[in-house]
Amino acid sequence: MDRSFHGENRQTLYRTLAEDSLFVCFAGRALPQSADAEYPFFANRNFAYLTGLDGAEVHDFVLMAQKTGEAVTETLFVLPPDPMAERWTGRRLKPEEITARSGISAIRPAEDFSAAFHAAAASGKYRTLTLDLWKKNQDDPDREAERFASLVQTRYPFLRIENCHRQLCAQRTIKAPCEIAAMREAMKATRAGIEAMMRASRPGMYEYEYKAVFDHALTSRGILTPAFPSIIAAGQNNFCIHYYSYTGQAQAGDLVLNDVGAAWDGMCTDVSRSWPCCGKFSPRQRQLYDCAFRTSQHMFSVIRPGMPMADVDRLCHRYCGGLLREIGLLGRDEAPEKYMWHGGAHHVGWDVHDQVDPERPVSAGMVFCVDVGIYVEEWGIGFRLEDNCLVTEDGCVNLSAEIPRSAGEIEAFMAASANY
Repeated sequence: MDRSFHGENRQTLYRTLAEDSLFVCFAGRALPQSADAEYPFFANRNFAYLTGLDGAEVHDFVLMAQKTGEAVTETLFVLPPDPMAERWTGRRLKPEEITARSGISAIRPAEDFSAAFHAAAASGKYRTLTLDLWKKNQDDPDREAERFASLVQTRYPFLRIENCHRQLCAQRTIKAPCEIAAMREAMKATRAGIEAMMRASRPGMYEYEYKAVFDHALTSRGILTPAFPSIIAAGQNNFCIHYYSYTGQAQAGDLVLNDVGAAWDGMCTDVSRSWPCCGKFSPRQRQLYDCAFRTSQHMFSVIRPGMPMADVDRLCHRYCGGLLREIGLLGRDEAPEKYMWHGGAHHVGWDVHDQVDPERPVSAGMVFCVDVGIYVEEWGIGFRLEDNCLVTEDGCVNLSAEIPRSAGEIEAFMAASANY
């Protein structure tokens, strides 16, 4: 993606702002991990979407825009080059590099932001401050935007604070061609990583060994971190939906479940595959897996523009529930949720659970996961089959279709590897 894409994202947002207003967006900062170490930095996704600036080197960056009438001036406040600091934490971006990525020419040191905002707020020209305010849960800690909103309410009570989060979600709902192209590139690495794990699979292999194989496939393609923490489980660990321990050992007869993805140019993928560690499904495993595969195939045949987004999840559960009744596992009056523990769809893009307009019906350009999970503890079998669905003008396509999906494809692929 080039800077014109991010520039247009900003212009679309600016057109929704009130006249005579200020807009501020924070990249965020790394959280402390221990006495003298920090967690790896992950830039605010709306900041990355608006500026094209992502990665560890953009922590503490701030975008400020001043709208007077219809005219907008933009400034990026960044960490300036500092040879001493860079000895410890790595090279910082130079102003010309920041402009090349973002298209924003006004670059100032981050330490100037407070004074610059005060000058703008105290000038009397602006009546509104717009921020990206959002919390998943009400008791989540405040981010920079929420803390800044509290400060502004105290120091500049004449500024009315407005929230643009919903607008940014609406903009991110439909993917541009360059975003879809980036997701296709990310999918190539995701496929390589999953197939490498299938080739390496054998009884006695630890979950952390599978993870090392996946990570190597990504790093060999220049992707240093996955799109999200990988979920790789075997046997009974498959019944923990978000499992991150990696300490289990796959035994003969176990299914290996993975929920993984690579990111490219800021865009994420999210794919789940499950396979028998020894390369051959048991009759019960295959029976359940075929229910999931048939459900996934059905969903890709019916998804099209105009459907309510909630129908994707509802139809997935209803169809799979019917198949589970056919095989005698689910009673006539039992809900599919007895064995289907999570939703059947979520959007993916700038984040693995992308923030979008939840009320918009299925539309061309959307990308979301079709996620079929079946968990039968009494049989000791739990797994999911998750693919990335790109909605087209008259239907949809499966972006992850080339990664072995059916039981037959998985068995044939693993038989060709013969590592077990």
